Parts: sequence; C-alpha cells; structure tokens
Amino acid sequence: MKPLRMAVATMGLSAAGLVGIVAHEGYTDRAVRPLPGDVPTVGFGSTTRPDGAPVRLGDTTTPPQALARALADVQRFEGALRRCVTVPLHQHEYDSFLSLAYNVGDAAFCRSTLVRRLNAGDYAGACAEFDRWTYFQGRDCRDPANRCTGLAKRRAEERAKCEGLS
Repeated sequence: MKPLRMAVATMGLSAAGLVGIVAHEGYTDRAVRPLPGDVPTVGFGSTTRPDGAPVRLGDTTTPPQALARALADVQRFEGALRRCVTVPLHQHEYDSFLSLAYNVGDAAFCRSTLVRRLNAGDYAGACAEFDRWTYFQGRDCRDPANRCTGLAKRRAEERAKCEGLS
C-alpha cells in the first residue's frame, strides 16, 4: 500500500534527504566559488554566515560548524516550502523539492513554474520541471563542454527522487 501524501506543514526533511543535500553540495573547509561567476560558498554549500552576512572568499569552517550551518539553512528552506507549497506531498517529493530550494534559493523556488504546477495538483509535471533547472549563467549543464555537468546530474537524481524512483 502506497503511503498517503501529508500536509507540508507537518513534514520535515528526512535523514536520507539531508544526506542527499550534503552529498550533492560537497564539503569545503574554505570558501570557494563552485563555478566561475557563482557566489562564494563554504561548508556544505552555505552562502551565508551564521550571522546572515554573505560568505566571503577566505571564510573557513569545520565539519561540525558546516553541518550546523547546513541544518540552519535547511530550516530556512523548509519555511519557504511551507509558505509556497499548498498541496500535500510524499516524503520523497518533499525531500527533492527541499534539495532544489536549498540549491537555487527560496525566492527562485517559490516563483517557479514547478511550484505553480505542484500547487495545481500536477505532481508529475512538477517533477518534470527539474529538467528545466539544468542551466547556469545561460549554459546548459547537460553539455559536458560547459563544465557544469554535476548540476545536471543533481537535477536528474532529484527528479528520480521526486518521482519515487530512487
């Protein structure tokens, strides 16, 4: 028997979802630009310091600090999901949408066609929208020549999770 979808307000990121996010983001003890032209990140992809200021090149962290920061970031993005997603979700859908929001930001996520489709009850269409989030600075990351294939791989994995295939 397939589990029922639950109200987003009652959900939280699963342990598997957290592992997926930190694995996709990777760990750096010093702030880096993940791709040329990207904003600096540190730890597990955090773009802000604990005080809310933007991460700057030269910032450092430790694994425990980075995990604490990632958990704080997750809470912020869970708040965004609760604000903009109005339909119930399966846990795997919640985890995949939270991973996307963590990566692209809450404003971009909430304004997306993905959320509009989701809130219209088009779950399959919402999951298919992951394929549209494979671009960075106008470059299609599915093309190896653009040197950002990790993003395309992440979106394929998020889509599979959204569809309950992984």
